[in-house]
Amino acid sequence: MPSSAGPSIDTITEGGRVTQVGEGQEADESAPPVMTFGAPTAGEILAERYELVEHINNDSAGRLVWRGVDVILRRPVAVVLRYPGGDSATEMLQAAVAASRVIHPNLVGVYDAIDEAERAYVVREWVDGQSLRDLAAEGPLDPARATAIGNAVASALAAVHATGMVHGNVHPGTVMISDEGRVVLADARTDGDDSQESDIRAVGGVLYFALTGHWPHTEAPLRGATAGHGRAAIPDAVRDAGGTLAAPRQVRAGVPAYLDDLTMDLLDAEIAPPSSDVLAAELARLDVPAEEEHYLDNGGPLRFAADTEEEPSPLAAAGGRKVAIGIAGLLAVALVGLLIGISALGGDDKDPQDTAGATPSASAPAGEATQAAAQVRKLTVKDVRIIDPDSTERNELKDADKIIDGDYDKGWETDTYDKRPNFGNIKKGMGVWLDLGGPHSVKSVQVALSASGATAQLLSGTTNPPSTTAGDNQLVKSYKDPIGRPYEDYEATTMVFNGFDADKKYQYLLFWITELPPSEGGFKLGVREITVQGS
Repeated sequence: MPSSAGPSIDTITEGGRVTQVGEGQEADESAPPVMTFGAPTAGEILAERYELVEHINNDSAGRLVWRGVDVILRRPVAVVLRYPGGDSATEMLQAAVAASRVIHPNLVGVYDAIDEAERAYVVREWVDGQSLRDLAAEGPLDPARATAIGNAVASALAAVHATGMVHGNVHPGTVMISDEGRVVLADARTDGDDSQESDIRAVGGVLYFALTGHWPHTEAPLRGATAGHGRAAIPDAVRDAGGTLAAPRQVRAGVPAYLDDLTMDLLDAEIAPPSSDVLAAELARLDVPAEEEHYLDNGGPLRFAADTEEEPSPLAAAGGRKVAIGIAGLLAVALVGLLIGISALGGDDKDPQDTAGATPSASAPAGEATQAAAQVRKLTVKDVRIIDPDSTERNELKDADKIIDGDYDKGWETDTYDKRPNFGNIKKGMGVWLDLGGPHSVKSVQVALSASGATAQLLSGTTNPPSTTAGDNQLVKSYKDPIGRPYEDYEATTMVFNGFDADKKYQYLLFWITELPPSEGGFKLGVREITVQGS
């Protein structure tokens, strides 16, 4: 375990392996000493809610990471402290507030951010597991696992970028792998020095690191880390005498050509990177079971005649692949074709990928699948209305049109309900119904809310009954199956539903709310804006 400045690093050891929060890059021996005035202590309760249990580590930004417990909800949390607070902690708190607005299964949930002047702290989800930095220190990962991790990181970035924000701190220390195999991205930054493009290029760095155990610092250097300096530093990438970065296949054997090309293209400053959602879709297609990966592990890049007419992959459409003979971006089309052949010859019992870019099924032509992915856009909502099946007064139906007007400062609100969050125990729920005007492939649905803490799900159906109490009851009864990635509890003001079936078309959607967050005088929720992405 690398040494760190300040208080000694406490760890939790399970089966000989260190379990850490993995918040950012650990401090190396040259990091400035951490102040001792106002230092937290085990057993201390912050904000009358968060009990500090065990000091885990410090990072190079001068923050202390503790394992804690939310004594109200009785759940484990990570508490990231910085002292003093005030101006010195502004960036950390601003990043936490921004991150709390986005919910995604591959993003660490942020629960609270508090500035007490003498110190400031962020409370977030506790992850039992280890960072990619520590995992790859045991040896490079196999290509299938590296692809799966890259897919998860790109999917998380797609959710962040959909809100217009930037993560700004993607590296092996902020990519966490839980003991159950869930991959999450933590520790966003908002200092203004990064862009969505740098986030995407950092995914190339994550892939490179996972495949080789080395970090290509030139494109996306680690904050607070210097190549070869200090025991916590990550080894720099291998380069030739002229400083040219060695490709993963030159560093280790067994890296497939398709994954080698994709990684190097993302790191090549002369090649425009794709958007994060297109990259996530590409990695989802390449995220195949290990037993099938030999079908993709060819001796070199797939080549096509110059007059090839197939549709390019999403990356080719975004300018993300190099030109070899014709368009080398057609690689994704060939890969989909290979997988279709596998399914046709030997059967395919692989579960659909539960990600933002679902794998096209064997029944869909490869050209149609890639074309649909390349044309993802904001869909026009033709009609919107409030669904209220348990009310006879129906006095909460106005302002539905403000949910789709593009103004996040206005929207629709429920009444205030007292006693209980489930609409005062007098309604089973309320919802927002959307008509897309016709059948569409849906990639994601983003719902901006007035407050965190709501419980809701996304449903679909085929009926459009009249806007009456009886009609609303009929609609709710017929809209049975949740779609998109299922969620139960939300800790942010933006809900992002993704993981849709790429083979299905949707016209009618229902955002169905079952529990309201606390508000002054009871429980209340406002829906500010709903945005649908698809083709």
